[in-house]
Amino acid sequence: MRLGLGTTQVLLIVALVLEGAGPIYWIFKGAISSTQESLRRPLALWPADVRWSNLAEAWTTLEVGHYLTNTVVLVGGSWFTQLFVATTGAYALSVLRPSYGKYVYGAVLATLFLPGTVSMVSLYLTVLDLSIANTPLSVWLPAGAHAFNVLLVKQFFDGIPKELYEAARLDGAGPWRIFTRLVLPMSRPILAVVSLLAVMNAWKDFLWPMIALTDTESQPLAVALPRLADTSDQALLIAGMLIAIIPPVVVFLLFQRQIIRGIGFTGLKG
Repeated sequence: MRLGLGTTQVLLIVALVLEGAGPIYWIFKGAISSTQESLRRPLALWPADVRWSNLAEAWTTLEVGHYLTNTVVLVGGSWFTQLFVATTGAYALSVLRPSYGKYVYGAVLATLFLPGTVSMVSLYLTVLDLSIANTPLSVWLPAGAHAFNVLLVKQFFDGIPKELYEAARLDGAGPWRIFTRLVLPMSRPILAVVSLLAVMNAWKDFLWPMIALTDTESQPLAVALPRLADTSDQALLIAGMLIAIIPPVVVFLLFQRQIIRGIGFTGLKG
């Protein structure tokens, strides 16, 4: 029985590794292979003719570097906006607790039941009215309206002992000082989780950047690569895809300890 359980665990771990790393390895292999070889031998474990030059050629020919810069700018602004709104909104709901807080909380919770596509037309009209279309603001500002992050951070703030707030108030600390000197330093695990969610969502976002940024020179990689698929060599396109997935993977590897701690504190699963 114990041997069978151990075998099952090993098989599950191997299956998870293959499921997670398999697609990444396939992209890596396709990025250093020729288009003809990828079509003839799609299941080969290693290319017969390794072409590392595909990465450099994709960087210049497909202008991956330019679109990657656009992506970093859009992701950085979206991350800051989401983090600012999530922390300040959760602080108001969890710590300051105004009389109308329960109504605001209910309104924020209700937005989770609305698909994003429902409000996309009105959001686009708002962007046009504000004259911020084809600018980073058209992506940054809507990114802040992320109710799940607010509720996630509020759940964490609710777990901070109330005695700490009372002691800070007795020492003369105001709301802003309590927020910056007490709450934020204690919230690094949940801030890491929100940061990961914000970066990942912004990095892979396709539909809204495509609508808000009609100027092709301002588009991120997630929008540019599908647009270039019809006119580009497949090997160079896959090389561009490999370059696109490297930054978020590196971010996760660098901050995985804080992210796992934050998941444990919040009870977030999956």
